[in-house]
Amino acid sequence: MFNLRAIATGFLLMSTTSLSMAAAPAGVKSALEGQRFGLLPADSFRLTNGKCKDCPTLPQSLWYFEDDLVAVPHAGKPMSGYKPQSATVADVKEWAASPEAAALAHPGLVWLGSPHLLDNVTILPNARELRSADGSTAALRLVPKISTNLSYWDKSTSQYFSERQVRMRGTVAEVGGEQAFVARTVWPKDYVLNPATMVARPLGARETLAAFVQEDGGGARSPFSTRLLWEREPGAARGWHGKPVLGIMLNGAQGDDDEAYGGHFAIATGTIGEQGEWSDWLVNNFYNLDSISEKGIIASAVPMDNYLMDLNSGQQYYRPSYMLVAVLGKARTAVAFQGGVQRVFNRFYRHDFTYAHAAANCTGISMDVFKALGWNVPERGATSSLKAIGAYGYLSVKEMSLASGRKIYDYLTEEQTRLYPAVAFEAAGSDLLQLVGAAPGLARELTAYEKQLQGDVEAIVLVRIPQIPSSRAMGSNPVFSFDEFMRRTPPDQKDWKIVPVGPRPFPAELHGNPMASSAPSPVPLPVAGIGLLGLAGMGALVRRRQKRKSAA
Repeated sequence: MFNLRAIATGFLLMSTTSLSMAAAPAGVKSALEGQRFGLLPADSFRLTNGKCKDCPTLPQSLWYFEDDLVAVPHAGKPMSGYKPQSATVADVKEWAASPEAAALAHPGLVWLGSPHLLDNVTILPNARELRSADGSTAALRLVPKISTNLSYWDKSTSQYFSERQVRMRGTVAEVGGEQAFVARTVWPKDYVLNPATMVARPLGARETLAAFVQEDGGGARSPFSTRLLWEREPGAARGWHGKPVLGIMLNGAQGDDDEAYGGHFAIATGTIGEQGEWSDWLVNNFYNLDSISEKGIIASAVPMDNYLMDLNSGQQYYRPSYMLVAVLGKARTAVAFQGGVQRVFNRFYRHDFTYAHAAANCTGISMDVFKALGWNVPERGATSSLKAIGAYGYLSVKEMSLASGRKIYDYLTEEQTRLYPAVAFEAAGSDLLQLVGAAPGLARELTAYEKQLQGDVEAIVLVRIPQIPSSRAMGSNPVFSFDEFMRRTPPDQKDWKIVPVGPRPFPAELHGNPMASSAPSPVPLPVAGIGLLGLAGMGALVRRRQKRKSAA
């Protein structure tokens, strides 16, 4: 078995702007050549790894990628900062009101993983060879499955990709005595946003975004599709090439993990390519930094093709996805989000706040950035305070642990648009449609950011992205409520299919300024009393039973 990370790191010693390797597949080029990372040109970055000693990037963020390939800004390029003493919303809000927010600074890093790109190629059915655009063939190898990943590419994957042209990220390397392209990411070229062929089909009077997500069990086996929900000038020529975008991404439920029915949420920014391409959009992907993902995922800004189609960590290898795309006439609303979320990433890597499955998960962190900018997506409220109190007492007693009771209490009392990816997707999408007049119901005074969004959006597109066939079970739509989650999981938690993950201890010397506010808020005294009384009562019952046994 070969070590692709070592291979990729070795290639950093070579020029990344020109390749002169014998027998390299035709068309291979640097991952930076003529590319973009979202709204920024890739040539303003350089390739390195987390061991870099002269990078302007925060050492805390580099620590996570010591043995992997990242792109960091060239010296002298403006880079996003942070304000550690502020809460997320306060920091982004203050920054957004400053002159600094007018221009997009660079993120500290973009997780790239691979130094080379190979476009417009065909994978032959055996997945051992590829055919380049000039008709020549070359050896193809796949990056190895990481040991903790439960499934991987199989014959069905080879068949799927052999039916279409693809774009690949990977490394040209000598494998088994021959030059080969070792693919880490494979992107289907027919996944495009083509305005010329897109038919306008607004949501019907009784249609909802939630129904779209739930259709056909989530659509894991459905074909890739796009649907134009609204455009500012119907009938006019759609010149979308180069237009900036905001993409709201919802990833579905996994088919082999009962803890993952909630799905995942992220926001992407970028521009639409000449042929409707969107593989180079930048996705702001928040995951728990303090545990090791079984699929190798690390929280970061990452290109869309890596986010969806990395052979190990790509979302599409374990669930379907849905995306709402706002095509913009001006970049300012996308620039504001991207600039704001980059500040949040800086603080996140420093551990100024930590990931929390209820209070600060992928959904809550992303929605907080919009809130700080001034997009007041209508809230749905908590699930139920009454249920939260009952569940707190019940679980505290059942599991003899106040921590277990506290966990369920936090879930049931958290605002649902910050907790559930599907609820956030539906709420933000519905509000966006109302903002542009595509749906009724807007009844509030708009903020400056909301007025910008209202005026800048030229079209809204709904995208369905199927799960890539592999050895993994097919996924489905994510849940929209706690009750739905409970209906879909086995009654006894011992029967849940769970993928255990190990901890990733963060070095104490790298800690930034951990904030007191990142700790959980105290449980109200009456609720805490219920839990304590329950535990005390259970303890007394256990002691009485022990005395009876002793007396007998």
